[in-house]
Amino acid sequence: MLAKDCIAFATANGADGIRISLSKSITDSCTMLNGELDKVSHSADRSIFIYLFADGRYGTFSTNRLEKAELEDFILKAIAMVRMLGEDRCRTLPAPERMAKDATNGQELHLYDLTYENSDAESRLKCLRNLSIFNSHEKMDTFSLISEECEYTESYEDCVLVDSQGFEGRHTETSFSAFTEMTIEDCDGNKYSGFWWEAFPMKADLGICKCGEIALKRAVRQIGPKNRKGGRYRMVVDTNVASRLVSPIFTALNASSIQQKMSFLDKSLGKQVFPEGMTLMDMARTPGKAGSRLFDTEGVATSDSPIIENGFVRQYFTNTYMSNKMDMKATVEDISRPCLQPYLKGNTLPYKEKDLSLEDILRISGNGILVTGFNGGNCNPVTGDYSFGIEGFAFSKGRITHPVKEMLITGNLMELWNNLLAAGSDARPSVRWQIPSLAFEDVSFSA
Repeated sequence: MLAKDCIAFATANGADGIRISLSKSITDSCTMLNGELDKVSHSADRSIFIYLFADGRYGTFSTNRLEKAELEDFILKAIAMVRMLGEDRCRTLPAPERMAKDATNGQELHLYDLTYENSDAESRLKCLRNLSIFNSHEKMDTFSLISEECEYTESYEDCVLVDSQGFEGRHTETSFSAFTEMTIEDCDGNKYSGFWWEAFPMKADLGICKCGEIALKRAVRQIGPKNRKGGRYRMVVDTNVASRLVSPIFTALNASSIQQKMSFLDKSLGKQVFPEGMTLMDMARTPGKAGSRLFDTEGVATSDSPIIENGFVRQYFTNTYMSNKMDMKATVEDISRPCLQPYLKGNTLPYKEKDLSLEDILRISGNGILVTGFNGGNCNPVTGDYSFGIEGFAFSKGRITHPVKEMLITGNLMELWNNLLAAGSDARPSVRWQIPSLAFEDVSFSA
């Protein structure tokens, strides 16, 4: 009702069009340090974002003052300010036929856990205590546990989007997450750390007790790193960090990057520029999965659709403004829930014969470097040239041999992806970006 009142008031006072985003969020978290309660926090926020169109001009405004009289004064000042801006006729609301029609109550995608309503401080503290293993882990001769930090968080988000063309949409979501970071010291005084986290819309899916054990194992396996000579090796990238090599692709497929001549995928639409058989989907409407949504921030309906299909670029991310400005077909503004399909070089169709785990990919790759972390670096958005610091492990005959340190990978992102050897089926179910473990041939490593 508040959003509709704002729209009626704005249009009555000279706005040609308006979109209102009204959001509410609540976050409760508690932290434990070395087995003892360290911090408890609660935060709540309400805000309204106003996207205002007047006299061929456009402006965005936000406030958390939601009293009617204050909002009306805020809107009048916003309209006056927009009229002082430069004209831009490309700024319009999306065509009504593009808008989502099925997001009426916010719970269509089953991302809201009803048990959240019964949660309280004591239940959250119980989950936190179950997360800690500081006082129960088995003592070892090869290392000592220096510190453990655990955090348990519950959050709730509710967003209503309304515009002056009659669109109404709602998205409601809960999230339950657990995080543990372990720091250890080996017999020589060297310190290593490892972390693990899980997050799900439904509390029942959260495996809290495993985080500490996994984080500790990830720290322990780093003991005894060795220097490795530079050269060209096969590279396997663990699913936990593989999105680092995918995100530049989505940036390059954004119409704003193309318009600004900041994209190495300019003029690639409809062309095969990735390996045959490589398919990357946007599974935006998968029920119960983080990242799913029925509409973007403009209210435009999402869909389950291919971004890259058998190596061909099928879609740019083009919002209404860029569509008008560049005379391109409007799509959605950005990726919702990317899912890279299993792939094995030599298969001309998406690989579906069996699951491909990290162990399978290491065995297929034979010898090389397994990357489990990126330490800084960048990718040039114009050329696709990259340079990333990495950490991980050497492997031989499909088996990990020892940790490696102080290595750098360099090259061109398009050349890298065209050297794709395999993509697994082991993407973590708890993450929004479903990017599995990857294997590439002929990657340049510097020691």
